[in-house]
Amino acid sequence: MLITCKQRQGDGRTPEGRYYIDRRIDGSNYRKALHISYPREEDRLRALRQGNDPGGLIMIHGQPNNWRERRTGDWTFGCIAVSDMEIDEIWELTTRGTPVEILP
Repeated sequence: MLITCKQRQGDGRTPEGRYYIDRRIDGSNYRKALHISYPREEDRLRALRQGNDPGGLIMIHGQPNNWRERRTGDWTFGCIAVSDMEIDEIWELTTRGTPVEILP
């Protein structure tokens, strides 16, 4: 069975399921960042059963600060990266508590 969603800290995968924005960070290493509520209790229990730490620093964010070009390839470590223009739009349309559904 191929596992594509986040299972443990450091696996570089993105969690899948229903979460919500629980923090807004306008001063991170990225243009703007929206922290999502991963891990949920079920995520913690799954990781615990496997003897793992679920991790938890999963964000929707713009491009890294001080980069002149959009980065390509998978450099997100499980986060969801969008363009700076896209994060500005998402930022304006969301608040803490906004639901987020991450699909495969």
